[in-house]
Amino acid sequence: MSLEPLDPVIHERVRLGILGLLAQAEEVSFGELKQALGVSDGNLASHLRLLEREGVVAVRKTFVGRRPRTLYRLTPQGRERFYRYLEALKTLLGSVLEEPSGTPKKEEPQ
Repeated sequence: MSLEPLDPVIHERVRLGILGLLAQAEEVSFGELKQALGVSDGNLASHLRLLEREGVVAVRKTFVGRRPRTLYRLTPQGRERFYRYLEALKTLLGSVLEEPSGTPKKEEPQ
């Protein structure tokens, strides 16, 4: 069995959560990401910087009134990379959940 390795940039709890949220919306604000993921400002910012450096997310800074607002979106490259990651994970899970004969594993009674 040959498995595509899972992308280490994506395969981390907070970054996976960020990409999952961004895949469902055109743009998401820093505050919305922070609230949804339940992480600190510094933790979220460091993960977003890494994803931006890798070309996975793009940032847009605006103002609402006099308050700054930072918005994030998946780049086309980031969306493709995220979906490749999901396909690799799906393959991995499929291989774990199937018997060698290709039939699903049966749960053992407890």
